[in-house]
Amino acid sequence: MSFSPRTPGASALTALFLSSGLWLSACASGPETRPTAEAPVEATADADSKAAPVPTVVAPPPRSTAQDFEQAVAIARAGELTAAETALRALVTQNPNLDYAWTNLGIVQERLGRHEDAERSYRQALAVAPEQESAWDCLARLYGRTGRSAALETELRGLVETKQDSAPLHTALAITLLQQKKLGPAATEAKQALKFDERHTRAMQVLAQVYYREGKHELARMVLENARDIAPGDAATRNALGLVYLALKVGPQALAEFKEAAKLRPDFAEARNNFGALLNEAQDYPAAVTELEAAVRAAPDFAAARLNLGNAYRGQGEFERAKAEYEQVLVLLPGQPDPFFNLAILFLDVEPPGVDPIQRYKTALTYFERYEAQGGRDNRIPQYTKDARKSIEREERRLERERKDQLRKAAEQEKAQQEQAKQAAENNAPTTAPPAQAAPADKGTASTSTPPVQGASAPASPPEQTAPSGSENPGAVPTPPAPTPAPSAHVGAPSEGTPPPAPVSQPEPASGTAPSKSGSGKLATDKN
Repeated sequence: MSFSPRTPGASALTALFLSSGLWLSACASGPETRPTAEAPVEATADADSKAAPVPTVVAPPPRSTAQDFEQAVAIARAGELTAAETALRALVTQNPNLDYAWTNLGIVQERLGRHEDAERSYRQALAVAPEQESAWDCLARLYGRTGRSAALETELRGLVETKQDSAPLHTALAITLLQQKKLGPAATEAKQALKFDERHTRAMQVLAQVYYREGKHELARMVLENARDIAPGDAATRNALGLVYLALKVGPQALAEFKEAAKLRPDFAEARNNFGALLNEAQDYPAAVTELEAAVRAAPDFAAARLNLGNAYRGQGEFERAKAEYEQVLVLLPGQPDPFFNLAILFLDVEPPGVDPIQRYKTALTYFERYEAQGGRDNRIPQYTKDARKSIEREERRLERERKDQLRKAAEQEKAQQEQAKQAAENNAPTTAPPAQAAPADKGTASTSTPPVQGASAPASPPEQTAPSGSENPGAVPTPPAPTPAPSAHVGAPSEGTPPPAPVSQPEPASGTAPSKSGSGKLATDKN
């Protein structure tokens, strides 16, 4: 919004307001030093000297206070808050009458979480310029965030009594009343400010916010569109108009206003949060992350932006980053139920690596319970919990099937190993040669076998062979008997007077495999 110069010759000042009070004014107030460049002193050379002239080093002109202020503001907008505080502190130390430097110093200190220092800086700005609207605006919002709006209301009413025609004071009082939800008195003070300055866009914004909360969205739209016509570059007006368009269900216009507000003020945390929230709804999660990360950088304690940033991370499947943002919201707002609901949805939607599915679903149910214990209500929870319990049952059945399959496979493997061990033992068993049978002796020739021990059963003699014709010659050498084939299996010694038992098994004529033991079944290499 534009301000009238307070002193003749002073440049117009522009300060863009953010609904959270986190803003930086665009230029410094107070007189600007405009140093003149010194004329260079030309070096002269002696007429008799042949040496080249030495150029004179010209010192650069000193920087102006306005340049230093602009640099400090740029540093703060880049998120380098500590460096910005140092630069602004140097400015106000050098020139304590720079009221906007004091205001911006307070903003930086508030972003750093040092509320007491911020309040001192805002009040120092008001001591220099009692009607500086930006300082009053920031101070009113600081009191609102720290639960002291009633105290500031009392202070402002006393000031308004002494200066009833001050539009900035009436506007600051309207903001304080709005924070206490005193909508009627807030509207009255905003209208009073507009009575003294009909183009006072900040008062228009407060009045439109009253209408918005009362559900008078068309009235709010008319007021804000008028403010936009007066100051098209006012990001706060654009952001407020986007909210009204949302209430009127004209999403494209709302998106355009939020986008323009973020473009006008890249450090406008509320505008970037609102723009990011709509991008989340459109499932454009990468763009939403860009906007919401910027909002959190501008206002680290902005809980709504962190909640929306967690949603954007969840949309991209980034479990740990989403979880961290939701947990940070719980730190900032311990009694807020919404983070528990979003944590429950996160555990339902995203499968983090290394987390047991059953435990994941049970954790989601626990978060739903905590959400409702904090007073949260959502008609989707019964269906979500029903689905989660079904998922748990399904997962338990799957695990039971896997367990049974593993037991069956283990039993089959053990049985196969036992069979292999048994067959290996059979294949490796030593083979004992059968006892040799004595060759039958020729008729009339003494046997060379050892005679049986006295009293032992003698082995049955094989049938005598008949000598061929002409063998009766006592001097002839007897023809040796035909060799008897060796048995294919072990044969025990027969009892006296009984025929020898048949072999246990006989191999197939073409089989080269050794027979198995009695009762051992087929070998693993059998083809039968």
